[in-house]
Amino acid sequence: MALAITDATFEEVVLKSDKPVVVDFWAAWCGPCRMVGPVIDEVATEYEGKAIVGKVDVDANQEFAAKYGVRNIPTVLVFQNGEVVGRQVGVAPKKTYTDAIDALL
Repeated sequence: MALAITDATFEEVVLKSDKPVVVDFWAAWCGPCRMVGPVIDEVATEYEGKAIVGKVDVDANQEFAAKYGVRNIPTVLVFQNGEVVGRQVGVAPKKTYTDAIDALL
């Protein structure tokens, strides 16, 4: 399962991580987000210990969604050393996310 990330935990979990971090910005009412969610959970399980994979509910946590210009959801951002190194807007196949992580490992 992907880690639930909030505005309060974002800096510690994402920006200070020494591992690649994949963050899915989503909302419960968003149909495409519900399609991406299980894929993100699979990626989280497969990369446990190698990368951090989490989700930010944009309805409850707007600070970092706004900071990173997330205007459409789902948006998946890939972070390395606190910097955004990848962005995927909309539904994408699992390989898109795994390739992004593999490129950083």
